[in-house]
Amino acid sequence: MGMFARAGAMVGALGLVASLALTGCGTEQKKNAQFVGGTAPATSAAPDASGTPAEPGTPAAPSGPPLTVSPADGGKNRPVSSEISAEVPGGAKVSSVTLTAANGSRVEGRLRADGSSWVPSKPLKFGTRYTATVTATGSDGVTSQGTSTFTTMAKPKSVISSGLYLFDDKTYGVAMPVVTEFHPGIPKKDRAAVQRRMFVQTDPPQPGAWHWVENGTQAYYRAPEYWKPGTTLTVRIALAGIPLSNGRYGNVDRTATAKIGQAFEMKVDNATKKMTVYEDGQLVRTLPVSLGKKKTPSSSGTMVVMEKKESTVFDTRDDPDPANRYVTEIDFAQRLTWGGEYIHAAPWSEHVQGRQNVSHGCVNVSMANARWLFGKTKVGDPITIKGTERTLAPGNGWTAWSLTWSEFVKGSAVPVPEAGEGSPF
Repeated sequence: MGMFARAGAMVGALGLVASLALTGCGTEQKKNAQFVGGTAPATSAAPDASGTPAEPGTPAAPSGPPLTVSPADGGKNRPVSSEISAEVPGGAKVSSVTLTAANGSRVEGRLRADGSSWVPSKPLKFGTRYTATVTATGSDGVTSQGTSTFTTMAKPKSVISSGLYLFDDKTYGVAMPVVTEFHPGIPKKDRAAVQRRMFVQTDPPQPGAWHWVENGTQAYYRAPEYWKPGTTLTVRIALAGIPLSNGRYGNVDRTATAKIGQAFEMKVDNATKKMTVYEDGQLVRTLPVSLGKKKTPSSSGTMVVMEKKESTVFDTRDDPDPANRYVTEIDFAQRLTWGGEYIHAAPWSEHVQGRQNVSHGCVNVSMANARWLFGKTKVGDPITIKGTERTLAPGNGWTAWSLTWSEFVKGSAVPVPEAGEGSPF
């Protein structure tokens, strides 16, 4: 079989906490997808303002000029996405930040790696008064301090829906991008502010960058190369309460911690009609395939397995071309694009696999080979197809790897160092 044009319903409000919407092989694009910042101040028996020695173990009283803290003291209707920052004297660094709600509860958070602000670990509460205290210490040991009390806004009525295609405690392939989705899309003028609230940490550390699709409905995060097997991805898409220029606010924070498993890669060459399969870089099997015929070609490019269905039904009765309409039961289906390209079992084409392309765009393999592949692959495993009549369209699936690294970083809303961004914290 091949391309299937019917898009299934996404999980409500793009929560994206269940399996992906099922289509079959088709041409239609997818629619609508505990830390405390700084360190504790140094302690000493320094004299207080009157010259009387303080008790041993008491923090030294700030001796430098007071800091101006943001959000400003007395501020009202502040977003619950607010971060704490201060104007720090030259040569000084923030040494501690505390944020306390009116009821006395302390908010946890951590300082950005560049020291620009302190980020609460969870969204602040709506309609709540907070007091922030920032202490900075210079190289000469002189400390400065500033305090601000501000109140957050009431819960907004107009929000933007968002989603994260990553799940706690799941294991993904080495090409799994961090995929976020927005509905409606984020305008270009807002993307830098939104991107600064999308945090990815890797263990072991690996650089990375974000890339926005043209209409702003999705952003992908990846490294210059595939993730190292065994990597832990810790992700927070911290959009709750973030203000956008269209009068909307981010709806929720989404978080996930996931693992990267064994390296497993598939490569398909239209010239040979063969798929070569690699585990940890070693060739383990070569499979005959049938790709899309010239009228409905498969896409050339690097894709990733997005979803797996051991059995399903491809229904293309809404295809505008009567020749492409069918209803067929499919085994061992692995989605590659939103438009409906899959790897799947195709017993009806086994006699031409390895010799002729007859599908509607999918990668046809035998029943036995499809079963074997299905048992090996993970969501996020890469497959590269080359030599077909069509190039993979940006955004038609998780297309983060269809671009070179230099091309990919051009899609970032903020400048990216040549080697990629490091940890945000």
